[in-house]
Amino acid sequence: MVLELKKGGIMSIKKELQQIIKNSLEKNNIDFDSNTIVIETPKDSNFGDYSTNIALILAKTLKRNPLEIAEDIKNGIDSDTIEKIEIVKPGFINIFLSKQTLFKEVNKINKFSKKYGKSEVGQNKRINIEYVSANPTGTLHIGHARGAAYGDNLSRIMSACGYDVTREYYINDAGNQMNNLGISIKERYKEICGLACNLPEDGYHGKEIIALAQTIYDKYNDTKLDENIEYFKQAGLTVLLDQIKNDLDKFRVNFDIFKSEQSLYDKGAVEKIISDLKKSNACYIEDDALWLKTTDYGDEKDRVIIKKDGSYTYFLPDIAYHNDKISRGYEEIIDVLGADHHGYINRLKAAIEILGKDKNMLNVIILQMVRLLKDGEEVKISKRTGKTITLNDLLEEVGVNAARYFFASKSPDTQMDFDLSLAVKNSNENPVYYIEYANARICSILNNYHNEIEEIDEFHTINEPLAYTIMNKLMSFTDTVISAANKKEPHIICNYVYELATLFHSYYSKEKFITDNKEYTKERLALLNAIKIVINNALDLIGIIPRESM
Repeated sequence: MVLELKKGGIMSIKKELQQIIKNSLEKNNIDFDSNTIVIETPKDSNFGDYSTNIALILAKTLKRNPLEIAEDIKNGIDSDTIEKIEIVKPGFINIFLSKQTLFKEVNKINKFSKKYGKSEVGQNKRINIEYVSANPTGTLHIGHARGAAYGDNLSRIMSACGYDVTREYYINDAGNQMNNLGISIKERYKEICGLACNLPEDGYHGKEIIALAQTIYDKYNDTKLDENIEYFKQAGLTVLLDQIKNDLDKFRVNFDIFKSEQSLYDKGAVEKIISDLKKSNACYIEDDALWLKTTDYGDEKDRVIIKKDGSYTYFLPDIAYHNDKISRGYEEIIDVLGADHHGYINRLKAAIEILGKDKNMLNVIILQMVRLLKDGEEVKISKRTGKTITLNDLLEEVGVNAARYFFASKSPDTQMDFDLSLAVKNSNENPVYYIEYANARICSILNNYHNEIEEIDEFHTINEPLAYTIMNKLMSFTDTVISAANKKEPHIICNYVYELATLFHSYYSKEKFITDNKEYTKERLALLNAIKIVINNALDLIGIIPRESM
């Protein structure tokens, strides 16, 4: 069985077992659909390392007893990957891997190192993932941080699975928010110059706005009082966008493309969308406004795209932006949005369909709110008054590793409580500390072993059942990454690496790793090194660089 794929990816154990089942079915001249061969991991290890219900599925079409079909499949299997197969009523095939298969996986992990866990299941499919995309009107806060962590984690995971991923940030540098930014900075500048400050009700009150105004004053004194709002808007945009990029970089979040909303206007993309929508016969005028008939395409109500005063709604440039993404040749577009954007899904899909494109290529991930807790009490925040916990504040308080892990550990569709007190604890209660401690323990042992980790031809001394459980867990890593990509759920990686760390800590208390017996030591150090590699590879997928000493 060839396990290494062309571009350096690893054939997962589930894929290998599917192939073994296929070979047996072909040998038995049984017609089958490859998609029906599903390999699952039983919750109870007494029912095997892996299991399949293919015999039950085939029984319906073949009109045969599923137990007989299962026996035929079992008898047609000739593979040293499998130690034994058990047939269980009403027709499940339970598969137990051979010990040598597990030992070989240790060698494979040590050989592939940082590449272990990667695969080519994505087949280079072009994916655009847009996330964060916070208006450049202030600093990033914890809500943005959750979106940043999720989008970056998903990008890392899908890239590891062979997808061609583009990470994109959409800069909302046009529209009323930017005008309000310019007005807010100018009013604060006037205040510094000794004049009355008349901040609009929907202006921005953050301390960064005052700092921006002060920077302008420090450089030009009061000579910019006659400048128009555009001057202050551009000054704010430049500084705030740079600050956003710096904060994201500190959070280990980077982008391939920063796409400007204003650029869509500059190149005529918005005007062209208006023309295209009108040609589609999906527009109508009511109350002197231009409406889009999105209800014909699954939306709950029709949407205004041009108001009666001639100004554009936010929806119109959003349509132009998504059309721009499609025109760049992406096969799937993923938008990561906050909880207050749930109503955008159907209207965006409707607009894509009106333009004659496949609405199913758009996948919108809605992230629920974040609640900060400290010492059991909720930390109240308010963006309007400027009293907010910024991303930078969070990183200074808990560090990048803890922030990345805690944001990654919850499913995106659940509201999360971020426990600041727990995140800074140096104890096993803190999951990221617990995982890093496993890594540090392994590093300490390996650092006391002054020889290279060798490939082991045959393992003879490892007999601890927990060691086999760990090896089985290691072998499931590639499938775990694929599952996280398919479901778009990075928290699957968090669960996996925490479980692996738990297994290691238990194993650590049972074994002595370095002894005078060279064979004994080499085998265990090879296993420890494999555990370290997988822990590090898993953590890398969620943006964590673990400490090697604690």
